[in-house]
Amino acid sequence: MPGENLSRDEARKRAALLAVDGYEVFLDLRSAIEEGGPEPRTFRSVTTIRFRSAEPGATTFADLVAPSVTAVTLNGEELDPAAVFDGSRIALPALRAENVLVVDAQCAYSRTGEGLHRFVDPEDGEVYLYTQYEPADARRVFANFEQPDLKAPFRFEVAAPEGWTVWSNGAEESRDGETWRFAETKPISTYITAVVAGPYHYETDLYTRTSDDGTRLEIPLGAMCRKGLAKHFDADDIFLVTKQGLDFFHEHFDFPYPFGKYDQAFVPEYNIGAMENPGCVTFREEFVFRGKVTQASYERRANVILHEMAHMWFGDLVTMQWWDDLWLKESFADFMGSFSMVEATRFRNGWVTFANNRKAWAYRADQLPSTHPVTADIHDLEDAKLNFDGITYAKGASVLKQLVAYAGRDAFLEGARRYFKRHAYGNTRLGDLLSVLEETSGRDLAAWSRSWLETAGVNALTPVVTYDAGGRITEVAVVQDGDHLRPHRVAVGLYRHEGTDLVRYARAEVDVVGARTVVAELAGEEKPALVLVNDDDLTYCKIRFDEGSLETLRSHLGSVTDPLARALCWSALWSMTRDALMPARDFVALVLDFAGRESDIGVLQMVHAWARTALVHYAAPEWREEGGLLLSECALRELRLAEPGSQHQLTWARFFATTATTEADLQLLQGLLDGTATIDGLDVDQELRWAFLEPLASHGVADETVIGAELARDDTASGKRYQVRCLAARPSAAVKDQAWAQVVESDALSNALVTATISGFVQASQRELIAPYAEKYFEAIERVWAERSIQIGMDVVQGLFPGLQDNESTLAATDAWLAAHASAPPALRRLVLESRDDLARSLRAQSCDASRA
Repeated sequence: MPGENLSRDEARKRAALLAVDGYEVFLDLRSAIEEGGPEPRTFRSVTTIRFRSAEPGATTFADLVAPSVTAVTLNGEELDPAAVFDGSRIALPALRAENVLVVDAQCAYSRTGEGLHRFVDPEDGEVYLYTQYEPADARRVFANFEQPDLKAPFRFEVAAPEGWTVWSNGAEESRDGETWRFAETKPISTYITAVVAGPYHYETDLYTRTSDDGTRLEIPLGAMCRKGLAKHFDADDIFLVTKQGLDFFHEHFDFPYPFGKYDQAFVPEYNIGAMENPGCVTFREEFVFRGKVTQASYERRANVILHEMAHMWFGDLVTMQWWDDLWLKESFADFMGSFSMVEATRFRNGWVTFANNRKAWAYRADQLPSTHPVTADIHDLEDAKLNFDGITYAKGASVLKQLVAYAGRDAFLEGARRYFKRHAYGNTRLGDLLSVLEETSGRDLAAWSRSWLETAGVNALTPVVTYDAGGRITEVAVVQDGDHLRPHRVAVGLYRHEGTDLVRYARAEVDVVGARTVVAELAGEEKPALVLVNDDDLTYCKIRFDEGSLETLRSHLGSVTDPLARALCWSALWSMTRDALMPARDFVALVLDFAGRESDIGVLQMVHAWARTALVHYAAPEWREEGGLLLSECALRELRLAEPGSQHQLTWARFFATTATTEADLQLLQGLLDGTATIDGLDVDQELRWAFLEPLASHGVADETVIGAELARDDTASGKRYQVRCLAARPSAAVKDQAWAQVVESDALSNALVTATISGFVQASQRELIAPYAEKYFEAIERVWAERSIQIGMDVVQGLFPGLQDNESTLAATDAWLAAHASAPPALRRLVLESRDDLARSLRAQSCDASRA
């Protein structure tokens, strides 16, 4: 990543100097299918930029990351590429008031998912291309001014191999042989431009809407995936959710979708969930389900579709000025994704998933040493890349959910409508949004913003209850802890036993202010079995329990009838485990007793993931074997008890595969694979076969031949990833040496195969086997960060951190590296600091668990 950074100060200076009138970009992608040739494989990129300068005679630079530049022409004068291009920037001297820059370059196809990614399908040899730029990789494809506040219209022209189809942000305007021309876009930022090209399978539909004044709106819809996935592609459901989302946003935003068509491309080896390129949204192809999945998977896909659609307004139409205000698009899209999904689609329990899943991500991020306010201080592009985190997304969305409760739903949506109309095709900062919300709500939001958007950290809310001699409540108080005490709008729920159920019989909303707040409305109520602070999940906080409530949950968690309340209890108990307030074995005991009664499939999947983390990272080492046996016995029991063919059966089958360690467990998995064992109703499809094969590989039961035979059954892109993961999982020193070398010492693997190799390499059952790599890790990471792309650097630094070597020696080695590398890139140090914090948390939790023995 040398020389590729851009600072906020540089961006501000350039934005003050320049205004961009338009781009014309020509890409010749016919080289994508050529055989052989030197590496890196390149394509021709010719960019014409028309722009103005506020200071004639000034100098500036354009951004381009490319192996070579053929020609640079500024205002008709040819510049020497060797003199003006340094590998990442093109110096532009002596600007005029009006300027035309033409750059002819050879840009490189990507194998890391950054820039223009090239993928060869192992199933049929077909080549597929797509772009992914955020935050600043458009410069790997065409010369530009790579910052969000220099928006401009774009025209793309693409030469592609015969038989291919090409898509971009604008609609296809004309086609001349192998050259595709696309309509000019509205003014947009560079990072959301897009090109998708290849022999994709493509399906179409049409969204229509008639407004109150009789105006008819038509939006052409498209959805695509690789040909090899076409048989699995449920485009009808994708179009259904898309239309429901477009209805919702048109009804509530009062600003017609502004970008013409709406294509959605499901692409291979994608690093993230999706990207909001206007008119050409890209998604990871794992959202095309190759086997049976649960409703939680369909809900997750619907949420992502709607999240990206919300970006068409929050992010694309109105864009943050710089990455400091990334939350202006991501927090809103995360909130609106759940909001619209619950109100417009079949997934009506979306707020349960939000409380249990998304907020867990936020709570973790907000307790790391790298925590930051929702509106962050982003010095440069490396900072920006790491800021796509749980705070920017899920905490920000949680804060907005609270704002809706605080300011009122109607005022919030009216503020959004004014925001779009006032700043359409422009750039904004925090104050621009707050001003319209203050207008519509009549509230002063400055103090609210300081507490919730401009300070970091999460508060814990604990109920303190006193009773009279007759058992009636005399006082309920909510005690707030944390470095910065915030105002919280919360509901406090009182629950009692009614037969076998635990149900709410009283509820009061209150504004929690300061360290202690009395909930006067609950005085006089009968003694509850459970007091739930933040009932209905109105605020963002860690929930704590009084002793009586905690004892109730230990014996009656499964009796809580309300799905959201039960999810909040699970989440709070997990938070206590992470904070070393509850021994890991006690959380595992709750899983053993109550996970089988959990009806919400998304919550159950989260509980399974937490149980694994509790066992692997938070349990005392001497209890891990016993705890593992208990979990595998539970998983097998619930698998056999689950309704045949149900999504619960499938979920328990996957969990059983992750817990299987005994000879009997592994024999059962082997039997399910070869057909000598069956479980009534369980369809062991190809996806489940790979899930069963990995533990067999990691325990030495399945060798290279067996894994190769499975690949022969599933010789696809997905199959290749699974094969690589299983191969790296084998318990052999030679295997680990090879996997390490492939990831750390070579850049031959694509991004998807790097992550697959890392996942296979790191096995909880192989702590001693991979222990020697702890020292190698600290020797390698600074070099890897310097030599590889930021995405691969992040994958290696996070994925290979020796967190399974959970002892004080590893903590000391981490501290020694940090002390010796004080001048290392801040983004690299942040990743190491975060991993160190996870390790220290594990050691605290293990100490807590050991004290329970």
